[in-house]
Order: sequence, then C-alpha cells, then structure tokens
Amino acid sequence: MREKLERQLIKTHTIKDGEDIAGIVSKYCRGMVHSGDVIVVSESVVAISQGRAIPEERIGIGLLARVLWRFVTRVPYGVGLRSPATMQCAINECGVGRILVAAVASALTKPFGKKGYFYRIAGPQAALIDAAHTSPVEPYTSCVIMGPRNPNLVAEVIRRRTGVDAAIMDINDIGGSWVIGKTSGVNASVLEEIMRDNPMGQGNELTPICVVRDAADKSGQSSPNPHD
Repeated sequence: MREKLERQLIKTHTIKDGEDIAGIVSKYCRGMVHSGDVIVVSESVVAISQGRAIPEERIGIGLLARVLWRFVTRVPYGVGLRSPATMQCAINECGVGRILVAAVASALTKPFGKKGYFYRIAGPQAALIDAAHTSPVEPYTSCVIMGPRNPNLVAEVIRRRTGVDAAIMDINDIGGSWVIGKTSGVNASVLEEIMRDNPMGQGNELTPICVVRDAADKSGQSSPNPHD
C-alpha cells in the first residue's frame, strides 16, 4: 500500500431493491470527490439494488442441490455454496449442465491436490453468491445475495454520474479483495492491495462506499457532478 493514502468511508441508508445505485453513490459523494479519486462500492449493495437478494424461504430447492452442497469443501471465509439454498441459486444462475460439469471436474481433480476447478468452470457468478445468515443487515439476514449483474457497466455509470473512476469490489475480513467491475482508469491489482484490510467492514457499519485518494495530491478540484 502506498504510504500516503486517504480512504474516506461513506455511510449510507440501508439500500433496497429498485434503488438507483449510481444515483445513490452520486448523492453521497457530492462535493467530496476530486480528479484522480476512485470510488469503491461494495458488490452486495449493487446486487441488492438489482433485486438479487432472495429470501431463503422463496428458494425452491431441488434434488440436485440437496445432493451437491454436501460435497462443497468447508472454507474459513464463509458458507459459499455449502448450503442447499446457495447451491440451488448457483444452479439457477449457471445452469444444471455447467454445475454438473463443474462438480465432476472438482471430484476428479481434488484427489490430486488441485483445487478451484468447480468455480473455474461454474464461473464467477457462482463464486459471488453469499449465503443467508451471513449478512447482519436487516432485512437481508435471511437472504441469499447473488453477485451483481454487469458490474463493469455499473462502474461506468457511476463514473459518468460522479466524474471519477469507480470499482465494484468483493472484500472480506480475512484478506479476500477482488475487483469484479471497474472503469478503465482503475488498476485492479493496486486497488485490491489497498483495500485488502477491508476498511468498509463486514458487519452492520452501513459504509458500502469508500473514496480512495492519494493524500499527497491535495491540488485537485472537486469533480463536476452532472446532476448537481
């Protein structure tokens, strides 16, 4: 991480289905961002705004999901697909065929110490699914939260609304830091290192937006907001 760096956390209201996430970011960042800043937005609030937080009781769990979830390896960073509900969501999202191929590939390669084939084949949307009871924010505690749709496009719309680069990120408390959508001016590997300690938090902080700025650059002017 660069020595001189500012990361300004922005607290918001509880974001809900149907809200304009780019408009929300623009509203909360108004007058705060400067040329050269990067706005980081949590992938979960983007997904929630797109209607991708699904109450667990509404998920119709089929036989395949009830069988496959038992073979998912336990990991320290979350439930992932190791539940019938999240596995069913992965099947719905990726298709039965792809999930079956991913499961077979995983079963064949695990004995040789090779890991990760399931998600390589199933695709990133399977890896982005958050299980129910992992979010402490009501009313989403009992929801499975899918990965956001079109995160690159979301980041680009935020850039157009705010005048600065943007990234949609999936970050956890044990060092996981991934840029899943970004504008062209964002260096993903640098930003992932900057955000690796998860300053936005994983509890009920309600700080899903973070403005990242070089502290040494104090000369920049606030970026114009087209909606001011």
